[in-house]
Amino acid sequence: MSRQQLPLLLQQLETELRAAALWSAQPPAPDALTSTAPFCCDTLPLEQWLQFILIPRLNALLDGKLPLPTKVAILPLAELVYAERAQQLGALLSVIGEIDQCLNQA
Repeated sequence: MSRQQLPLLLQQLETELRAAALWSAQPPAPDALTSTAPFCCDTLPLEQWLQFILIPRLNALLDGKLPLPTKVAILPLAELVYAERAQQLGALLSVIGEIDQCLNQA
C-alpha cells in the first residue's frame, strides 16, 4: 500500500464508523482532545479518537505533503476495545488494519 491509498482508507474508515453507528454528531469537549495518553484513552472512546484526532491529523499531513507516522499499531487496541463485537465490526477492524499496514510501509 502507498501514501496515495491512505485518503481512500480514511474515507473507508469514516464509512465503517458511520455504518456501525460509532460516528459522533457532536465533537467532544476541547479538553478531551488534549490528553497526552496514547489514543486519548483516558478521555475519549476509541471511535472518537479515530474520528476527531486520527482522521483529521492524517488528512492534514497528507494535505501538507508532510511525513506520515511509520510505526503505527491501532489494530491491536481496536481488537481489544471491540472484542465483544469483533464479528459485527469486521469491516471496521479490517480497514484499521489496512491503515496500520499502509502507514508502517511508508
